[in-house]
Amino acid sequence: MPDSTSTASRGGVRIARGASPWLLPTVATAALSLARARKSGRWAAAAVPTTALAAGMLWFFRDPEREITEGRVISPADGVVQSIMPWKDGRTRVAIFMSPLNVHVNRAPLAGTVTSVEHIPGGFVPAFNKESENNERVVWHFDTELGDIEMVQIAGAVARRIVPYLPEGTKVEQGERIGLIRFGSRVDIYLPEGIDVAVEVGQATTAGVTRIDRS
Repeated sequence: MPDSTSTASRGGVRIARGASPWLLPTVATAALSLARARKSGRWAAAAVPTTALAAGMLWFFRDPEREITEGRVISPADGVVQSIMPWKDGRTRVAIFMSPLNVHVNRAPLAGTVTSVEHIPGGFVPAFNKESENNERVVWHFDTELGDIEMVQIAGAVARRIVPYLPEGTKVEQGERIGLIRFGSRVDIYLPEGIDVAVEVGQATTAGVTRIDRS
């Protein structure tokens, strides 16, 4: 069943699917506090932090529309390039760190077919830590015009849930929404051998907009 906030909007801003377990209780508490604030000083005092928290949740779970960039491989995540590492099999791993201030909806880096979506249990150390490679994660594989493309969503110290939107066998368009990571986290994408990287360590990326490969 689709998430109840999947097509909802707040002031014209789309809210990410998978936000309900966190967002709905927070907004409900803030609404209750505001409703009772006129009659109770205690509720009035509570209304300030609860409303601020609800506003923060709405901001965190925002899911803006994007004009998708043309290119072979585009960024699957908003964030900052944390590392670019050659892999033993000839591929290159580009790791993108997502802070709690980033949009946390991830997008397909290429058009193709989802060939597998594997959830792997693990720890919850900070996503910028090298040990985060052993964190809770979801490993995606896409069959694309460049062959098999692997993408990994990694949970962080606060992000305790990754919400995939698509099952195995789904055909996706480049830049299509594929999943959500709740709170700070990381996304890795593995570029096939022979594909040059266009981004640099420390560079900010925007999901669906920043091109990862170089022509």
